[in-house]
Amino acid sequence: MTLNLEEKKSLSKYRLEKAKRLLEDARLLLEKERFESSINRSYYAALTAAKGLLILFGIDPKTHEGVKTMVGKKLIMDGYMSNEYGKWFRGLFFEREDADYADFIVVDKSDTEEAYKNALAFVEKSIEVADRLVKELE
Repeated sequence: MTLNLEEKKSLSKYRLEKAKRLLEDARLLLEKERFESSINRSYYAALTAAKGLLILFGIDPKTHEGVKTMVGKKLIMDGYMSNEYGKWFRGLFFEREDADYADFIVVDKSDTEEAYKNALAFVEKSIEVADRLVKELE
């Protein structure tokens, strides 16, 4: 799929708005003590934000692993985000896998609050970087 600049900007904006909605879902689920589901939504908020940012570079990974790899290669190694954001993204990836698929796992409130906080920071940074990139691309 080859997108022109306007299409990339439009898709990026859509994905970043969706990431904010997913983050709100994570917050609501956290308040209702639905910890596994909150972690799931926190991860998907970060995933969607990452995809919203990567599309501005013409990168559109189709798998979770692909997004995780490109967050490291493009966003972290190229200096758009610090290592801390990569660590948070990877952590959310593994926490979501455990929450969704592991048997007999206990997800507590503090783990869920930490996941939400990290996802919030990742989404906010993604929006900040996207805004900067859009101005540079125009």
